[in-house]
Amino acid sequence: MIDANLLRDNPDAIKASQRARGGSEALVDDAVAADISWRKALSDFENLRAEQNAKAKLVAGADKDSRAALIEEGKALAVQVKAAEQSAADAQAKLDEIIWQIENVVIDGVPAGGEDDYVVIREEGTKPSFNFELRDHVALGEHLDIIDIERGAKISGSRFYFLKGWGARLELALMNMALDQAAQAGFTALITPTLVRPSVMAGTGFLGSHADEIYYLPADDLYLTGTSEVALAGYHSDEIIDLSEGPLRYAGWSTCYRREAGSGGKDTRGILRVHQFNKLEMFSYIKPEDSESEHAKLLAWQEEMLKKCELPYRVIDTAAGDLGSSAARKFDAEAWVPSQETYRELTSTSNCTTYQARRLNVRYRKEDGKTATAATLNGTLATTRWLVAILENHQQKDGSVRIPLALRPYLGGAEFITAKKN
Repeated sequence: MIDANLLRDNPDAIKASQRARGGSEALVDDAVAADISWRKALSDFENLRAEQNAKAKLVAGADKDSRAALIEEGKALAVQVKAAEQSAADAQAKLDEIIWQIENVVIDGVPAGGEDDYVVIREEGTKPSFNFELRDHVALGEHLDIIDIERGAKISGSRFYFLKGWGARLELALMNMALDQAAQAGFTALITPTLVRPSVMAGTGFLGSHADEIYYLPADDLYLTGTSEVALAGYHSDEIIDLSEGPLRYAGWSTCYRREAGSGGKDTRGILRVHQFNKLEMFSYIKPEDSESEHAKLLAWQEEMLKKCELPYRVIDTAAGDLGSSAARKFDAEAWVPSQETYRELTSTSNCTTYQARRLNVRYRKEDGKTATAATLNGTLATTRWLVAILENHQQKDGSVRIPLALRPYLGGAEFITAKKN
């Protein structure tokens, strides 16, 4: 949720953000008007209540002759107070309804525009060249007998799969390497719930325009999460946290679920865009003034993982119109996928500033003893999708896959994944 003070003091800044995102500027005007109405209704209620309290004191000290009249006046005033209180509550509800629709205010420097208007910050690594006919990750998975898409579809439908043998081991190795790196960086490991209450899902900003991507269980009134970010953001909801010794950092490991309702026929082959996958997510609670430096750190940790996996990649500054509603800025790290001859997103990191924490009521105590809203950030450190880039970039002429050096200790020292001999 946006800062009400910013709405009152500088609505043009919020309008500029909405314009960059391709969102509604009229919402800002509606919110300003609703805020004025709410503050007037609240003031009217408080004035009437003060008058009611003053009348009550007069009754206590009045003589017998005037007391009856004062009591009748008090009863009439009580009716007005109750009506004014309801009016203030209705005005507050109207304001909330509007203000919760406004997306986070983007940080200065974020590119305007949509999905194709990103800015490339840098490219790292060397794209592999092959002197043989390369296989995509599906063909490699079938040849090595480590990915079984046919049976995944048989039992669950499209966009499901089995990771088998070395495929399963490779994913677990990747996740454990990421978990070790996160622990060394000071993150506390959490295995998070994957079912959350609507208030938490809404608080993180996932029930907006992309709500159709989320699985919902109406009988239980619970949502399946598409990222452990949701549970991690709700972890300290309605709390005052201690940031006196630095940020609180968590690494959440969970299975994730996405309906991919808006993807149509995109990436139906393989495991690049699926309904169920595993992911390790970094999440930081921090003082707002330190959020941009923390964002740079999250990105650096992601790049460290990509380099450990020996993957060529690029980093992009995502355009405002392609940001999630909670993100004020997002960097994507995209790995080269040889079979597609293009970069594909493996990981992203978002600075959500105070937007999520304000919706979830996460505060910290400042040095002066007063409380303030914390900032939150998130960033993926490893996920099933990484296997696509690892398999394709490290494939060999004989159909085997070379295991990156950093992953080998997690796989018993093995150097290659090879096909089973008949």
